[in-house]
Amino acid sequence: MNENMMGGRKRRHHPGPEDRGPSGRGGRRGRRAGGGPAFGRMRRGDVRSALLIALLDGPGHGYELIQALEQKTEGRWRPSPGSVYPTLQLLADEDLVTSIERDGKRIFELTDTGRADAERRLEKDGLPWETDDLGDGYAAFRGAMRDLHLATKQTAMTANPEVVQRATEILVTARKDLYRLLAEN
Repeated sequence: MNENMMGGRKRRHHPGPEDRGPSGRGGRRGRRAGGGPAFGRMRRGDVRSALLIALLDGPGHGYELIQALEQKTEGRWRPSPGSVYPTLQLLADEDLVTSIERDGKRIFELTDTGRADAERRLEKDGLPWETDDLGDGYAAFRGAMRDLHLATKQTAMTANPEVVQRATEILVTARKDLYRLLAEN
């Protein structure tokens, strides 16, 4: 996010046409090359549960909670500020969290009622980001693609030229095998 100091207030950068991805539907951050969402979407109740469960680890401000959830999901899901901050306000309105101002940041912490709710949700439903279905039933496939991407990125950053060459051969073979599989079905 681009923030400029103007008159002592921070201004947010609002994306314009120059910030749109190849599909013309939105910015590049958090999107695939084809323009679709890069991560699975969570249902509204899952965002609520995820925030309550993340706060079991201790208090934090909104951005810290977003980062914590991204880490807990190993990068598969990064909730948007547009879903996190209104949900935190709702949780505060329901006395499940309290907030205090510290160093110019609003820090959220579970109340006793909120802690009991988070523990109940965790025991009853488990972690909302560890479901097999984030909306379309392809979670295992997406996970395998993510893991492959991470492995290729690590290979590119650390391997010697011979290993990179062999990794390239493996990827070319995998691509051909996938197209062969599609042609058979």
